[in-house]
Amino acid sequence: MMKQGNKIWNGNVRDAALSILMEINKNQAYSNLLLHRTIEKYEIQPKDRALLTELTYGTLQHRMTLDYYLEPFVRGKLDGWVRELLRMSIYQIVYLTKIPPHAVVHEAVEIAKRRGHKRIAPTVNGILRSVLRSGVRSLDEIKDPIERIAIETSHPKWLIERWVALFGEEATKEMATQNNVPPNMSIRVNEVKTNVNAVTLELEKHNIHVRQGEVITECLISESGNPASTEIFKNGLITIQDESSMLPVYALDVAPNMKVLDMCAAPGGKTTHIAEKMNDKGEVYAHDLHEHKIKLIEKNSERLGLSSIKAQSGDSRELMEFYDKESFDRILVDAPCSGFGVIRRKPEIKYHKNEADVTGLLKIQSELLHTAEQLIKPNGIIVYSTCTVEYEENRGMVESFLKEHPTMELIPLPNLEENEKLQMQENTLQVLPQHFGGDGFFVAAFRKKV
Repeated sequence: MMKQGNKIWNGNVRDAALSILMEINKNQAYSNLLLHRTIEKYEIQPKDRALLTELTYGTLQHRMTLDYYLEPFVRGKLDGWVRELLRMSIYQIVYLTKIPPHAVVHEAVEIAKRRGHKRIAPTVNGILRSVLRSGVRSLDEIKDPIERIAIETSHPKWLIERWVALFGEEATKEMATQNNVPPNMSIRVNEVKTNVNAVTLELEKHNIHVRQGEVITECLISESGNPASTEIFKNGLITIQDESSMLPVYALDVAPNMKVLDMCAAPGGKTTHIAEKMNDKGEVYAHDLHEHKIKLIEKNSERLGLSSIKAQSGDSRELMEFYDKESFDRILVDAPCSGFGVIRRKPEIKYHKNEADVTGLLKIQSELLHTAEQLIKPNGIIVYSTCTVEYEENRGMVESFLKEHPTMELIPLPNLEENEKLQMQENTLQVLPQHFGGDGFFVAAFRKKV
């Protein structure tokens, strides 16, 4: 058993990474949130922060591969924390070539001494030294092509099978591989206050180098530094948001003085983008199920200097109780989903979720769209988006919505349909992580017939 009273941060990066990994496994915590809280709470310095992030994400991303490497060297059952320690150590040996292998073994043994009983340290030492002597086994030993992709990219076999059926073997392997690559930091320029050129020059003064986004004109991609730590961010000139996540607001095709509803708004990235696209003129109603998340929307709106946003909590499926029928010009339904498009940011979800998690969301997505259909004006536009790549939640949901609501028609995506970098399919957009480096995302737009 692990000794009690161990703090997440005691000055030892590997010890902290192990604690975070154990918390993720035990309580299905989100890695990005737990890492952020740990770094902020203990004021971890940049050098240690980088290694802590690398160890946490790397070990998580490659868990199945690491278990494949570890398996021949383990005899008998291991406590969960010991297996996690060995995974993290093998990750360093195989993937982080700048760290001397003997230093990895030494650190692991010292952690084992602190956390376990006296027989654990020799076990950890013996396994890791055997790995160093023999090396890890080749992935070529896996003959089944689906299992090979699953183990090589560390994705559950059931998920790989679903994706191969939908996208083909080559695209699936490319996507699963891309899911283990750290995402770009994308910046959305607040065009109510400034412009792309001005922000680029200001960031350069802070030694933060950026390049133009791939598909969105007000998007910049950071290639060095942390824009979120600058006065530029604090003063509301920029927002940190993935480029794919900016696509739904483009498709919404808003204009000043419109009345717009964002049904699943927190933390407010798309809500504030809507307000910016309207030049902060008009009404943007932002709703989210969780009351504590409303403060995030309000905080973001205040930082960006936007006054057109009105945020409220509550179940968006019941909004007919609050608004008149057919009273909105535009509605965004960025629906709760399985999240398989953002595995790069939350690698733990590929292990924690299963097929039931996909089907269990379909009813909620359908009910949100049904409410949106009642609230949208004739000739108004509803945009439906998710951050997943699952057919049932995306194209399948579009087909069922149109079948159940003859008042609606699928339309070419406004402001996106002619972009040659975006791969449209029957007036819908499915972005995969390998397309332009953004998150996996789906976007469709409906118009209410007059």
